[in-house]
Amino acid sequence: MGHAKRLTGLALTVALAGSLAACGSNNNNGDSASTKDNDGKAASNNSGTDTKATGNNAKADNSADTGIDTSKFETINYVVLGDKPKNGQLEKVMEKVNAILKQKVNAELQFKWVEWADWQTKYNLLLASGEPLDLITIGTDWLDTWGNAQRGAFLPLNDLLEKYAPQTFTEIPQEDWDQSKLKDDIMMIPEDHYTQWVNHGIYYRGDWAKQFGITQPITDFETLGKYFQGIKDNMKDVVPWDVNGTNGTLYTGFETAYTNNIDLPIATGFANVFTAKSYEERYTVDSPIFNDKFIDFAKLMKEWADKGYWREDVLNYKGDTRTELKAGQTGADAHHTQTFKGLRVDMDKAQPGSELQMFSYSDTLGNLVSMPITHGGTSVGAHSKDPGRALMVYDLIRQDPELYHLINYGVEGVQYEIKDGVRTRPAAYDDAKDGFYTDFWGGRIDKNEIPADTDWSGIGDIYAKYDKIKKPFPYGKFVFDKSSVDPEMTALSQVVGEQLPAILFGKAGDPEKAVKALRDKLNAAGYEKVKAEIQKQLDAFKATDQG
Repeated sequence: MGHAKRLTGLALTVALAGSLAACGSNNNNGDSASTKDNDGKAASNNSGTDTKATGNNAKADNSADTGIDTSKFETINYVVLGDKPKNGQLEKVMEKVNAILKQKVNAELQFKWVEWADWQTKYNLLLASGEPLDLITIGTDWLDTWGNAQRGAFLPLNDLLEKYAPQTFTEIPQEDWDQSKLKDDIMMIPEDHYTQWVNHGIYYRGDWAKQFGITQPITDFETLGKYFQGIKDNMKDVVPWDVNGTNGTLYTGFETAYTNNIDLPIATGFANVFTAKSYEERYTVDSPIFNDKFIDFAKLMKEWADKGYWREDVLNYKGDTRTELKAGQTGADAHHTQTFKGLRVDMDKAQPGSELQMFSYSDTLGNLVSMPITHGGTSVGAHSKDPGRALMVYDLIRQDPELYHLINYGVEGVQYEIKDGVRTRPAAYDDAKDGFYTDFWGGRIDKNEIPADTDWSGIGDIYAKYDKIKKPFPYGKFVFDKSSVDPEMTALSQVVGEQLPAILFGKAGDPEKAVKALRDKLNAAGYEKVKAEIQKQLDAFKATDQG
């Protein structure tokens, strides 16, 4: 539920020209399909070169310079979120990546995929398993990073970074390292030099909206409902929004568009139960679920369900809404701005004249807070067999342009080519055969990005709109210690996961009774106890934050 990441180290004009792909979009560079609805400048590229490596026991070519013994060959794993590509291109690209890594640090990199089906549970179980994980994708606002850190999942990096990841260590300012600490320990490397907006909302077809008499951009749920009704009335065999029932975007939409609440970095599974009351009252705990307006919103969702704006079996539907949108089989999709900037280009090709638009939830009230610099990043597993080598690999794939381009874009001449400084598709490119992604959302950096023709040219206007209303993220140094309420937090997460989806999609029966039942179960699970503990810690944070 994060919103926007600040610019670091590059001018805005360069950032807007860059590829700027986001976590949770189709992939890390906006090209192939690894979909989850829950997120520079050109440099010389020699990715097509067959880099020769020496034997497994050879010392890497930079060992003498660093004084680090890399004589033992290591395999470094990297936990990423997404469905592993199945067309063979990942293996071809990684063969080139690993040839370079072997030569430089006598190691190879293997991605360990946490697939999107039940991803939250799988990710947390993997981190709790004690398995020797080396590099781990993290996100403090969507992957329960602080909770996992408190449970001992990650290795403190204070004494390792300067030696094993010197370029990254020097590049990141102290204030950003301070926001990456649990107490005095650095627990993650923030993806703080990569510009992105992950402001959530719903995509809709501008051509259809005009056909239904909606001539101004949609900025509220009431007008969105008129758009859906227009599809019901005029588009045969089209589901207005053929949404996957595990999508929690409507809760994000309610919070942002109907309340003044802002997110706290405190995860409770499917949806965050606890927020701050408003930006002005950011040290006061609140909850959208206990807002009277939530009942009205639940009624609206029941009305939409009864009118057939999504399929009857929405809670069990596992289809791909984005693919259906491109095929003209549905009129909406939902995710964030980074996905939109690439999807708009795709839709212009797949459905010419569709004029895909985005109703950002912040359009309603201007309720927009910049996201944390730790929305993306990388930690080292507490049981890593060689954390030093893991950090050496990370430093290279973040800083070395050749490796960066391979991991983010693939092989030049196969996955992309560069024309006039812009990344584009080769004439013979076929997505099913040639598509590639790694879902590398833990170390992207603007200086190594190559602008792409897959990014919509009008995205700068949306960014400018956001820049006018955004507020700075206020919780960079706030880490909630849930040790005293961990059982209650687990119980709250279970309740929202079981009860909330049916309310959001109008399948819970009478809305007032359903909301009351949800609130009662949250109270029974320890809502007030957890709220009091959060408030206690926020009060202490306020005293420190305000000096």
